[in-house]
Amino acid sequence: MARIEIDGCFYDVQDGNNLLSACLSLGLDLPYFCWHPAMGSAGACRQCAVIQYKDAEDQRGRLVMACMTPVADAMRISIAAEQARQFRSDNIELLMTNHPHDCPVCEEGGECHLQDMTVMIGHTFRRYRGLKRTHNNQNLGPFINHEMNRCIACYRCVRFYDDYAGGNDLQVFGMHNNVYFGRFEDGALESEFSGNLVEVCPTGVFTDKTFSAHYARKWDLQTAPSVCVHCGLGCNIAPGERYGELRRVINRYNGEVNGYFLCDRGRFGYGFVNSPKRIRKPRLKGQPDISADTAESHFRQLLKADKPAIGIGSPRASLEANFALRTLVGEGNFFLGLEDTEHTLLNTITELMRHGGIHSPSLREVEQADAVLILGEDLTHSAPRLALSLRQTARNASFEMARTLHILPWQDAAVRNLESQAQSPVFIAGICATRLDDVATNTYRGSPEDIARLGFAVAHCLDESAPAPAALSDAEQALASTIADSLKRAKRPLIVSGTNCASLAVIQAAYNVAKALPSTDKQLTFTVPECNSLGLAIMGGRRLQQAFERIGNGLADSVIILENDLYRRAPGRDVDLFLKTAAHVIVIDSLENKTTAQAELLLPAATFAESEGTWVNNEGRAQRYFPVYPATEPVRGSWQWLTSVMDDSQWRHHDALTAACASAFPDLAAIIQSAPGADYTVNGSKIPRQPHRYSGRTAMHADIKVSEPGQPHDLETPFAFSMEGDMAQVPPALLPVIWTPGWNSNQAINKFQQQTGGHLRDGDPGIRLIEAAGTLPWFGGIPPAFKPEQGRWRIMPLPHIFGSEELSLQSLPLAERLPDFCVLLNPLDAETLRVDTGDPIEIINLAGISILEIPVQIELTLPRGLLGITAGLPAFQSMKTWAEVTLRKADQEGRL
Repeated sequence: MARIEIDGCFYDVQDGNNLLSACLSLGLDLPYFCWHPAMGSAGACRQCAVIQYKDAEDQRGRLVMACMTPVADAMRISIAAEQARQFRSDNIELLMTNHPHDCPVCEEGGECHLQDMTVMIGHTFRRYRGLKRTHNNQNLGPFINHEMNRCIACYRCVRFYDDYAGGNDLQVFGMHNNVYFGRFEDGALESEFSGNLVEVCPTGVFTDKTFSAHYARKWDLQTAPSVCVHCGLGCNIAPGERYGELRRVINRYNGEVNGYFLCDRGRFGYGFVNSPKRIRKPRLKGQPDISADTAESHFRQLLKADKPAIGIGSPRASLEANFALRTLVGEGNFFLGLEDTEHTLLNTITELMRHGGIHSPSLREVEQADAVLILGEDLTHSAPRLALSLRQTARNASFEMARTLHILPWQDAAVRNLESQAQSPVFIAGICATRLDDVATNTYRGSPEDIARLGFAVAHCLDESAPAPAALSDAEQALASTIADSLKRAKRPLIVSGTNCASLAVIQAAYNVAKALPSTDKQLTFTVPECNSLGLAIMGGRRLQQAFERIGNGLADSVIILENDLYRRAPGRDVDLFLKTAAHVIVIDSLENKTTAQAELLLPAATFAESEGTWVNNEGRAQRYFPVYPATEPVRGSWQWLTSVMDDSQWRHHDALTAACASAFPDLAAIIQSAPGADYTVNGSKIPRQPHRYSGRTAMHADIKVSEPGQPHDLETPFAFSMEGDMAQVPPALLPVIWTPGWNSNQAINKFQQQTGGHLRDGDPGIRLIEAAGTLPWFGGIPPAFKPEQGRWRIMPLPHIFGSEELSLQSLPLAERLPDFCVLLNPLDAETLRVDTGDPIEIINLAGISILEIPVQIELTLPRGLLGITAGLPAFQSMKTWAEVTLRKADQEGRL
């Protein structure tokens, strides 16, 4: 620690930090634009000027930029000195000479960092009367608006987009006072993290285009803390609502998980909540419009059948909803609702996390690794935020070199100059090219069997007692040795794998490699497909195929399906037979799909924005999400539909259900600590969802009824659907909005952190449920090498960030970013079939039945014998993973 003096007061600050970060961590107000805690210092805006004094005798001092000045013991500075204040005032006046001053029409108004800083500095009068520099704006795709005339040239956008996120299609053009931040030509921003420009930009240059379609000011949005539903990483989000409609999603800081950034699927995939496909009313076959009471009564009646009902859970439903279903039907009648291979993989991952003895890291810990091996995952598409963290991992060697050269880590440009000389080793073994290949030390392409064999070989190179694959090629053996040497030298090695390859051998190989590592600080992380995949696996249940057999054998006649489209889990013919054989099909879901279409009784479920629950992410962290606005009757939370037909009335409240779930499963016992219960208050008041400037409440429903309706009462959470209440001393898990006096933008988060860029005061949201313990024996089921059969291809689903996830597919803005409808083929396979990119081919199963006719796209990195398809696209749901098919060139005059 260093002890410094600021304006006559003494403070202890973290040694080695820069002065701006130290001041903000102390809660002091010092304006800035270009600096960002995740990206270090650039010194571009000159706005954080302070006076530094040489010693106690120095009365004049010198002007320094706080973001470029390291703290040192006995340092003496002044923020309030007149010279510093005048410099900051003059500087922002110059920055604003070309700004259009269009706050009333700017979508950033009311949460603009530029507004906050100009007010903080006292620049309230515009003297410049000359002509302004103007720019043409660009169409940057479906996610981002562009208004370059608001730019103050802080360079944050390109520093994030290019340097931090690895993009290459957003650049800075021009020089001096005439610079332009945009693309070489109009077109959609290609990075999967482009939406972060909305929050990174301190002005209104980049704004949320999806929000523009139904815009409201920040102070008119009702918000609540929530968790992203679109993958298994559990990123924290803050959704905003107005007039009963979800308007936007922004990042909610969690120092252990997502930090400052989200992927574009998490930010813009919320459109399904407002989709025309939403189920708004209960439906009984033959009676499309029934009341909630009638639906509940019929539900209760169906449960009184002679034979027991079975329940099918869901990895996108909360722990509480799954537990309520399990309790309602009985443990022996509860089925997880997962595709069979996925069920096996998730059970294996859960067992490894429980008893494998290797730590599963948070995203923050991932960024501290110094060597990485990725087995079988295209992370940018299957777990995007993890891919962004691994880009930072690749830089750790340059930080280490900077340390030896006495360059401080926040001196961004200096550290980046070292990246060509030092980069942490990142090895990627995948099916074909990935978006992380640009930071990879070496890459390997192969089938899932070949990827697993490489992993087993690496483990054997690290520890000779580990099983070794037979008949490995010289090149593969040499690569395995190279990877093992890098991992062996690392202090904090990380192994990454997951369910993407649908291969148990790949997961087992990843564990063998991690087990063989000599480091005591080794880490192993697995990606999982959906927001509660791991939570569902921890809870446990029978296989989906067993549910089919139970109904087929006449041992049950009713089935309750919870938030699960079974056509995404099993072959369509099997699901058709299952649903037709069942005497009664009750479906609880929020969106129309093929399964809901066959329900006898359909119950409308609330989405994450309208209900509460707990999800468990891929590291085993339980996190609570809360309703942003109340579901409109007859829509209810899934758990409410299920508990409404239970005899035990105490379970009608969410806290009681959470407590019962925690007591039923040892691994879930800590979920009650993930957030305070509904009885939590601050100074006797609930926490307001609406900010104190929330407007229009008395007129919001005037078009329906002149008299003002009362505010709904929330009995299930610590929040009020109101602006009344106390926001002081709210624990991080319950912070609905980040705001503090003078800080209206998301930069206000520094007021809630222990240190800028660090953990939140009182801890980051969520509670880890599983800690590494024990050890497991080596896995030895090494598969033989994959050998393509002439005339046959194996279907290999490949994830896509905008095409594979069920809910975000219903978000209209994402439609423009969907992958091309095609199949991928190796060039030699294409040559065999005499097809080229764009030519149609016919896919035929081994029974000789034509499945699909579709264009080809040549993929140079796809191994021979594999047919790449986009996982999750509805057109491919009839194609089973790893199924073998034959191909033939389609008639050019055919049906395409």
